[in-house]
Amino acid sequence: MSYQKRVAKNFDFTLLGVVVALVALGLVAVYSATHSRLLEAGSDPFFFLKRQVMWVIIGLVGLGLAVYLDYEVLGKFSKYFYLGMLALLTLVLVTGKLVSGSQSWFRIAGLASFQPSELAKIAVILFLAKYLEGQENLRELRSLVVPFAIVLIPMGLILLQPDLGTAMVFVGILFGMLYIAGANPKHLGGIITAALAVSPLIFFYVLKDYQRNRIIVLINPYSDPVGAGYNVIQSMIAIGSGRLWGKGLFSGSQTQLNFVPEHHTDFIFSVIGEEFGFIGGLFVLAAYFLLLWRGLVVSYTAKDRYGSLVAAGVVSMLFTHVLINIGMNMGIMPVTGIPLPFLSYGGSSLLTNMVGIGLLVNIYGRRHKLRF
Repeated sequence: MSYQKRVAKNFDFTLLGVVVALVALGLVAVYSATHSRLLEAGSDPFFFLKRQVMWVIIGLVGLGLAVYLDYEVLGKFSKYFYLGMLALLTLVLVTGKLVSGSQSWFRIAGLASFQPSELAKIAVILFLAKYLEGQENLRELRSLVVPFAIVLIPMGLILLQPDLGTAMVFVGILFGMLYIAGANPKHLGGIITAALAVSPLIFFYVLKDYQRNRIIVLINPYSDPVGAGYNVIQSMIAIGSGRLWGKGLFSGSQTQLNFVPEHHTDFIFSVIGEEFGFIGGLFVLAAYFLLLWRGLVVSYTAKDRYGSLVAAGVVSMLFTHVLINIGMNMGIMPVTGIPLPFLSYGGSSLLTNMVGIGLLVNIYGRRHKLRF
């Protein structure tokens, strides 16, 4: 068998196919969500679509690099990636651009914005996996101190921005990787219980007013229907009005009349629910299920512990994003401003997720020790 055929045989084309389908649907949904208001403003109706296509191309380059570079070599440099991201997370607090109340962005040549907290997820996954690779016994509670420190340091910098939604993703990454690494589930459960016990103190003394309001409206969004609960109410109306088959592309009243704020980013699922209905939403959920399942297969079949842990980190990252975003679109999770992987408009998030998929393909393709 030729070298090219051996490589192709060991690539997970199912995984790549699901990503391509989600990205294509995302481009359609982003255009549907933005073109009407741009036309009304006399602007280019393809503005957001063009920028998203640009980021798709950049993301594909990132995916290709993540596939090509040996993940074991990436592991050797993971400490430097991690330290570099800590430096960027610190720098953005000083010189970053303020967007929607969070100082999370760098402006690149005045043309595009970059969010370092997104790629910090990949840096944390690579570095945490490298540390956990050499830990044979994680059953003792004290063995969790260093892994928690590795994740809590960048989390703390992100919370200072403040960006609660992104910080929550790091929690999902940490617990997912610790579980796969063999940490005692009772200890993990105990930590979660302790966190819930102190949550009232966090609610009253740590969270800002707008963050507290988001949690309050989770219980009853109609307690503040024109304020904190507005986004959720409009999103639920949009999804519910789609019924079984949806209102049709470009025909959703909530979407086209811009009743749902940020419907090309955080609330992109409401666009799909309204215009493609329950069937469209079911397709998205099925695609994510297949994506996460293939990621777990990659973790299970990896040739070494490091590859398995990196794959588990990527799966945990994607799962946390999907759970929180779709949950907040349906009013069962607090609104935290977190994008939906491969569907939401946003370059930093798309690039990060593409690199994550590249790592999964990389690990799966090298499971038989192929040399690329």
